[in-house]
Amino acid sequence: MIYFVTGASGFIGKRLVRTLLARPDATVHFLMRNPSEERLARLRAFWNVDATRAVPVVGDLTKPLLGASEADRAALAGRVDHVFHLAAVYDLEADPETEMIANVEGTRNAVRFAAAVGAKRFHHVSSIAAAGMYDGVFREDMFEEATDLDHPYFASKHRAEKVVRAECSIPWRVYRPGIVVGDSLTGEIDKIDGPYYFFKLIQKLRRMLPPWVPTIGIEGGRINIVPVAFVVAALDHIAHVEGEDGRCFHLTDSRPHRVGDVLSIFARAAHAPAMAARVNAALFGILPPGILKIVGSLTPVRRMKQALMKELGLPKDVFRFVNYPTRFDEREARRLLEPAGIRVPDLDTYAWRLWDYWERHLDPDLFVDRSLAGRVKGRVVVVTGGSAGIGKAVAFKLAGAGARTVVIARDTEKLEATRLEAAAQGLELIPLSADIADEAQCAAVVKTLLDDFGGADILINNAGRSIRRGIESSFDRFHDFERTMQVNYFGSLRLTLGLLPRMSEKHRGHVINISSIGVLTNAPRFSAYVASKAALDAWTRCAASEFLDRGIEFTTINMPLVRTEMIAPTKLYKNVPTLSPEEAADLVVDAVIHRPVRVATRLGVFGQVMHALMPRIAQIINNSSFRMFPDSDAARHASPGAEMPTMDQIAMTQIMRGLHL
Repeated sequence: MIYFVTGASGFIGKRLVRTLLARPDATVHFLMRNPSEERLARLRAFWNVDATRAVPVVGDLTKPLLGASEADRAALAGRVDHVFHLAAVYDLEADPETEMIANVEGTRNAVRFAAAVGAKRFHHVSSIAAAGMYDGVFREDMFEEATDLDHPYFASKHRAEKVVRAECSIPWRVYRPGIVVGDSLTGEIDKIDGPYYFFKLIQKLRRMLPPWVPTIGIEGGRINIVPVAFVVAALDHIAHVEGEDGRCFHLTDSRPHRVGDVLSIFARAAHAPAMAARVNAALFGILPPGILKIVGSLTPVRRMKQALMKELGLPKDVFRFVNYPTRFDEREARRLLEPAGIRVPDLDTYAWRLWDYWERHLDPDLFVDRSLAGRVKGRVVVVTGGSAGIGKAVAFKLAGAGARTVVIARDTEKLEATRLEAAAQGLELIPLSADIADEAQCAAVVKTLLDDFGGADILINNAGRSIRRGIESSFDRFHDFERTMQVNYFGSLRLTLGLLPRMSEKHRGHVINISSIGVLTNAPRFSAYVASKAALDAWTRCAASEFLDRGIEFTTINMPLVRTEMIAPTKLYKNVPTLSPEEAADLVVDAVIHRPVRVATRLGVFGQVMHALMPRIAQIINNSSFRMFPDSDAARHASPGAEMPTMDQIAMTQIMRGLHL
């Protein structure tokens, strides 16, 4: 049996060729534009055959007769049993002209080539897109009934199929696969398409919230998803059944899932929060198109949409298909496939394989230089509170990545000791001694940074003061609130305001503020500390909006408890889940690399959601923990004791364990 295949190196084509070559007497000739020896070797290794059974034909899909030479056509004349035409552009974002040339003219060239070499049968792999946005059930014998073909991809697939039906002079068969995803056994796929567009959104939800927190999803039309192994097996089987020429076969799932179900299935596969509540996307259809167009053209709306689509890696037209109205009847294909035991597996049974393969091999983040060195090498990075704890750990990582790391701290001796420790490891830190709570010292530091370093590319406001003391113990300690505010809010603000003008001139800059999980959870006993950090958070949100179009980005890190000198006086913290300074530094490094608006732990986000949705319940939880964990001995002016944890305290800390991250 001799086959000729276009698109043999594509996702479906490569696997179809392997299946065809599994037949002992099969030889496959395949179209290739640039058949380098290296590329041929990889293909033949995948197919597990030698050069005698997998023969390239040099050509071009867009050329007449596929651009095949006269010699190649003569060699194939009268010998080809089956031509499989799979080569096409499958891309919602492709240039319309390119799509039309490849999909329509390419099909015409393949049809004429098949006739020229006297092939016995022509197999055209079309798509369910050929039905357009038909509202209802689209049968296999339907074609002209297709509607809403204004999208270039849909139009190109419909016109390509029309070429086969109208111009093919040899027996033909048409196949319309659904949305083809990865292998149901391995998860393997070579491009992001269909449901994969939403994987980044699911991944972000997983990073933000624990898997047991219900979220709001979207409901819409049914998405017909089929794994590549099913499509290949169906193509191979139907193509070799006699008496089925002139027919079209839907290679689709007879039980397609709705959009909301698909997203929930993949959310479960990713161990992300389930989308329990869903908003029906059809509700948006009640708005007049003119109103939607006007609203969509408003600058803020347009910019928000562009930012969201870019952040999630979504093509511009993807939401157009959320309410996809078409169902596909596949009874003709099922008539031939069921006796052979070929059927579509349920998405639930293999979704985890698709997710796992995507996250390991196709996640766009894997292909972007998001290394710390790529972000900071040669750049001026300023770290306050850099002589100990989180700041010190961050400074060492930055210096190791090649940043010009300026470390600010008020204790000159500790600052010098940190510099020497770094030097012993081959790292260079530039120390500047200053108390940022002091206006004059802060102004002097800003002047030095501007004069000697040209400002800062990245500013990390890490220096801070924390006081753990209940308000009942603070009636006569107003100075605690003042000095905490001076460091955490005014100190950071002075430094930021001093460096922002130069960042604005350069149209480049990044300000990272180390805040606290307490701002999200409203932690009791930390009223002075949380209030000062909340003030900085609020100022940062305002500044981020003002400077967004100036190329300056702001990140707030709501840091959980970290084992530093700051929390040492509270002995109970020895039994509470905490981060090491190095683990906390990793959160800062991640912020430097990815520049998110906020970095927060799952416990922090959960606390914020609780306060937003059920504030009274959140207060009860906080009040219970407030009474459960008393002030430290120092705050109560008591003699130091062992402060052994109670059973309630142990239980609470165990519940928190694993959630505080």
